[in-house]
This record gives sequence, C-alpha cells and structure tokens, in this order.
Amino acid sequence: MDSALVPFEGPSLPRRRLLNFLAGSTLAVVTGSTLYPLARYLTPPQEGSADGAGVAKDKLGHPIPAAQLLAEPPGTRALVAGLAGEPTYLTVTETGSLDPMGIVDNCTHLGCTFPWNPNTQEFQCPCHGSRYAADGSVLRGPAPLPLKLTRVEVRDGLIWLSPWLDLDPRTGKQPWWV
Repeated sequence: MDSALVPFEGPSLPRRRLLNFLAGSTLAVVTGSTLYPLARYLTPPQEGSADGAGVAKDKLGHPIPAAQLLAEPPGTRALVAGLAGEPTYLTVTETGSLDPMGIVDNCTHLGCTFPWNPNTQEFQCPCHGSRYAADGSVLRGPAPLPLKLTRVEVRDGLIWLSPWLDLDPRTGKQPWWV
C-alpha cells in the first residue's frame, strides 16, 4: 500500500520566497522608472555630428539661418549659442560671408562672459578688466590665454560650428583648449 501512495512534494517555490521575489521585482521596477528620467535630465544632451560639429542656435535654442546673419552689414558680430551651448561670437566679413573663425565668449581668467565694444573694437571683460583684440588675443590681463576658437561653416543654409583642433593662428602653437 505504501508503494501506491504518491509521495507529497512541497510547492516548488515556497510562499515566502514568492512574496520576496514579487516585492523585490516591484521595488526594482519603481526604482528604475524613477532613476532613468533623473539620469536623462542630469546627462547633457548630445548635439551635432560625430566630429563634434553642431548648428549655431539663438537664445531660445532654435537653429539660426545663415541668411539671417549674412543680411547684416560687414563687421557685425552676432552672439550665438555655439558648441555645448557656449556663447560664441560670429563675424560678418567685408566680403559678406561669415568669418571661418568663431570666438567663444568666456574670459580665460575666470570664465566671465563679456560684450564686444564696437567703439574700441575690443572684447572687454567687465569683471576684472581683461581686454581682448578682435581676433581674441589678449591685449591686457589678468587673462592669461587667448579666447577659445571654433570653426565656422555654412552648410545647407545653416551655420555649423566645430571644434578648432588645428594650430592657433594667433600664436602659431597648439591651442590650449585641445
């Protein structure tokens, strides 16, 4: 008779282990769905192409058509949001094109932003008195280095900026920002 009885086997997954699994899974889903948006918010957006190029934008983040700047008179300097949102000056040349060299508007002393003074034809940092020539080279300190440059190109009606990786034309040396 004993051989006819089917041996009792307990459930393959005890109730307590099942509840622990469900609680852990729920906690993992809730934590993941909370942390993912937070991580996306804290991670800077990747803009532009694989070579680091990006489109110049206005203060609202809209791409600036090249025709808009090229309609300005020669010598006009426009401040745009450049690579990684850095404020960058673009210049309309005497030939009516954009200067292939953009100048990043961050003082190399303490990172202040500053205006272009058309009367003296200089960039003047109001915080500590640094002055830069029209090409971004230092005229007067305390700024120790020339301003960072970006490459400017017009493609498909938009202004594209890319990192300046060649020799600095002002010093003839490798740029300090590379």
